[in-house]
Amino acid sequence: MVAYNFKSYFAPQIEDGSKAHTIRSNRRRHAHPREPVQLFTGLRTRHARRIISDPICTAVLPIVIMSSDLLDCGIAYIEINGIPLHRDEIEPFAVSDGFSPDRLRGLAPAKLIGSTARETMGRFWRESHPGSRFEGVIIRWRPAEPRS
Repeated sequence: MVAYNFKSYFAPQIEDGSKAHTIRSNRRRHAHPREPVQLFTGLRTRHARRIISDPICTAVLPIVIMSSDLLDCGIAYIEINGIPLHRDEIEPFAVSDGFSPDRLRGLAPAKLIGSTARETMGRFWRESHPGSRFEGVIIRWRPAEPRS
């Protein structure tokens, strides 16, 4: 089982199911489809908290994200599993990744909040990932079936 850590301001969206994926750098081992994943805030600290019961990984797909300081929106390009998102799909994707300004206001640092989810994602991305090109994976999950 693989554990993933999240900023605390993403926890409410994971809890209500509106955020059901995460984007991560390539590493030796990621979750595999049909495998449970553990989702935490404060991992490896005394404040560690499991966000929800272990959901089940449904997909692990390659993702490319290109950001630019020259664009107000910050995110120039996203490609998932070799398929580029149309420019009109980037905003809904940024919302699904937890970057809706309305959902983050009051929880995330004010400097992170932009006027759109795409801009907010761009600010987060430039702060968290140096360079303009990111290659990694998107890990998607669904809630675990309740045990009977």
